[in-house]
Amino acid sequence: METVQSIKQRFEIIGNDPKLNRALEKAIQVAPTDISVLVVGESGVGKESIPKIIHSLSHRKHGKYIAVNCGAIPEGTIDSELFGHEKGSFTGATSTREGYFEVADGGTIFLDEVGELPLTTQVRLLRVLENGEFIKVGSSQVQKTNVRIVAATNVNLFDAIEKGKFREDLYYRLSTVDILLPPLRDRKEDIHLLFRKFASDFAHKYKMPAIKLEEEAIPYLLKYRWSGNIRQLRNAAEQISVLETKRDVSLKTLMSYLPQDGSHLPSVIKSKKSESDFATERDILYKVLFDMKSDLNDLKKLTLELMKNGSAKVQEINPNLIQKVYGKSEEDTFFEEQPRTNSIVTNNESEQEEFDDNDEDDNNYLFAETVEEEEILKLEQKEIELIKKSLEKNKGKRKAAADELGISERTLYRKIKQYDL
Repeated sequence: METVQSIKQRFEIIGNDPKLNRALEKAIQVAPTDISVLVVGESGVGKESIPKIIHSLSHRKHGKYIAVNCGAIPEGTIDSELFGHEKGSFTGATSTREGYFEVADGGTIFLDEVGELPLTTQVRLLRVLENGEFIKVGSSQVQKTNVRIVAATNVNLFDAIEKGKFREDLYYRLSTVDILLPPLRDRKEDIHLLFRKFASDFAHKYKMPAIKLEEEAIPYLLKYRWSGNIRQLRNAAEQISVLETKRDVSLKTLMSYLPQDGSHLPSVIKSKKSESDFATERDILYKVLFDMKSDLNDLKKLTLELMKNGSAKVQEINPNLIQKVYGKSEEDTFFEEQPRTNSIVTNNESEQEEFDDNDEDDNNYLFAETVEEEEILKLEQKEIELIKKSLEKNKGKRKAAADELGISERTLYRKIKQYDL
């Protein structure tokens, strides 16, 4: 039986952290069996090494090993990629295609980012785990496959289950054995070892002397958060190896290659923020729609009252409704009857053009009148008397007369035109 140390040498795994050693021990122990394994850890911790170890130590080591990044395959084609399809089953299916589960029969499939699988695909995967059966897209024939499934994820599947994005029964099928890989920030004693290993590898690759950290730079390297984990550390070592002419790396130089917060680098995917943002936008949209519906109902109600009672009686019945719909004062609304087809009387040509524009606006708000002719005439006579008295009192000054009547000057112009004053 392989030892942890021999596995580290074989797969070039650096570090002596107890959590890392425990993860490797689990991989060695479960490898001879066919039980499914779920590898959990942040992005960049090296989860892809565990399924390779399991496959190489299992009785399937002579079979095929296929690694599938579930998050990189479009939702519309992932079923075809995993389970295959028949010719003509969808647009572009010009021939029959074998899926990964059919190709890897007798081997191992590594499903990376399994938390990104669509729910429909999760149902198909559950059937494979339960009895080894699957159906190609566009086919009705059940096929059998004998594969070992190792899955990995950097999302919290319990949160995904609560939100309805991941099936609970599939989780328990996949996680017969959980293997947790610790983040790099929890393996402080291994960070400098890994940096030296990467520096040596890049020195050999680019045929140059290896870089070396000065003493004052080492503590900063160990205390840094490393949100991108091993992947970030490797990239930093490669950048410094290629770009720096000096082989001794100072603290200042090291800090210039490492972001101070690391917030934009890969880490555990947290969907709570995006879900909250989506819920907020949805609530705002609902509120806008409800407000629009309420405004429309108010407008319908006002129109109905105008058709039944005329503008004067609506003013008495529900002045607040008019204020809400049109945003005008009660007096302004009272005097704004729709203009009749009387001749236009103006003082000059510019006023003529203004009245013409006003007519176009007013025509959009015509309502059917059902009030008796006598009541309309009485209302008009009262308006005419009030306007005449106000104009006489203010010596023909329309602005002053409009202020006294409590209406806009525009409305007064329209009334003068309407009644041919």
